[in-house]
Amino acid sequence: MKFKILVVFILLLSFSCSKKADQINQYSILNEKDRATLKDEILEDRFTNLLPELMDKSEIDMWLLISREYNEDPVLKTILPATWLNARRRTIIVFYRNKEENTLERLAVARYDIGKSIKSAWNKEQEPDQWKALAEIIKERNPKKIGINFSKHFALADGLVKTDYDELKENLSEEIVSKLVSAEKLAISWIETRTEKELELFRNLVKITHTIIEDAFSEQVIIPGKTTTDDVVWFLRQKVTDLGLETWFHPTVDLQRNKEALKSHIESFSKGKSKETIQKGDLLHCDFGITYIGLNTDCQQHAYVLKDTENKVPTFLVDAFQKGNRLQDILTSNMKLGSTGNEILAASLSAAKKEGLVPSIYTHPLGKYGHSAGTTIGMWDSQNGVPFNGDYPLQKNTAYAIELNTTVTIKEWQKDIRIMLEEAGFFGDGIFEYVNERQTAIIPIKTK
Repeated sequence: MKFKILVVFILLLSFSCSKKADQINQYSILNEKDRATLKDEILEDRFTNLLPELMDKSEIDMWLLISREYNEDPVLKTILPATWLNARRRTIIVFYRNKEENTLERLAVARYDIGKSIKSAWNKEQEPDQWKALAEIIKERNPKKIGINFSKHFALADGLVKTDYDELKENLSEEIVSKLVSAEKLAISWIETRTEKELELFRNLVKITHTIIEDAFSEQVIIPGKTTTDDVVWFLRQKVTDLGLETWFHPTVDLQRNKEALKSHIESFSKGKSKETIQKGDLLHCDFGITYIGLNTDCQQHAYVLKDTENKVPTFLVDAFQKGNRLQDILTSNMKLGSTGNEILAASLSAAKKEGLVPSIYTHPLGKYGHSAGTTIGMWDSQNGVPFNGDYPLQKNTAYAIELNTTVTIKEWQKDIRIMLEEAGFFGDGIFEYVNERQTAIIPIKTK
């Protein structure tokens, strides 16, 4: 009897695993080994074809990245290979660019190689002091400028902690210390720039994000009068886990409905949203993003729960949604190479208001991090511009969460609503495109 129960359990487990594998394959998600291979291929491509260009542009011929285990520099985290989930002990990486010879050395002042792309350059038996070994490497190459990661206004470029900075200076000669400069521009450009290989991966990742949202906004998940917004949130979280993915922020799902007052911006952007039971006739909204092979998505879409008498989304909501798409068009048409985020914001808000829209724009860089490095185009509570981060110019081959909203008066509901949209966009060589299309119509949910 026990043997039969065991056999049944094994068969059920096998079926469950097979079903999960089919589900993952349906989403075009790689297994762990293949993910690691792709991650390292992308990293090697960036080292070979991107980093030399970025170092030349920033006029930094040596870049030092220094971190200790579990206290990693945000830039260093993007440089570790797939099998290095964290730094080890004190990890020191040296990139040395010799422009005349067109070479880029990638050295680890560590006892072992860092993956296949960064070679160990420290023999501890010959030189027990790691800092002295670093000093010797610098002295031998005699760089003109040594970039280190400190920045007052860009957190992702400010990863060198005080202890490592102090010890670095203590162990270098005055001549070498005089060559230390902020690697802010280099760090930002490394994080914000997308390669062709990454863009291909990014397109698939955004498609996966859209598909998960479609699953959440469906009759299979939503039962009017029973399902809460919080239920949908946890469906999203569980779906991500089941697919072997991660989310970089806790998703939100909220709703707007007939004759209920529009919430303030502060309440709308609060992550502590109260759960509400979904009813027929509700306009739903989600904010959701996932992480996969070193890239992140950030997406906001709308759905509508059809009433029993409805076969399609009401025309007044369709028209309102089109205004949201129009605001997206205005913003992306103003994205010009070299323009600052503040300039893009001002031009877009002005044009939108002239068309009678009630806009709010808060677009941010997207990629290696969800709120990534690069120019900021507004914040929901900074519609007159963002100091410093908004003054950074738009660069080519960079990605953004095109995030914004427009307030629309709905006569049929005797109230205002907010069309809140967010889609991954890519700014290439003077051309903007959505990474994997954008939502152009509210998702209809037909329930029983």
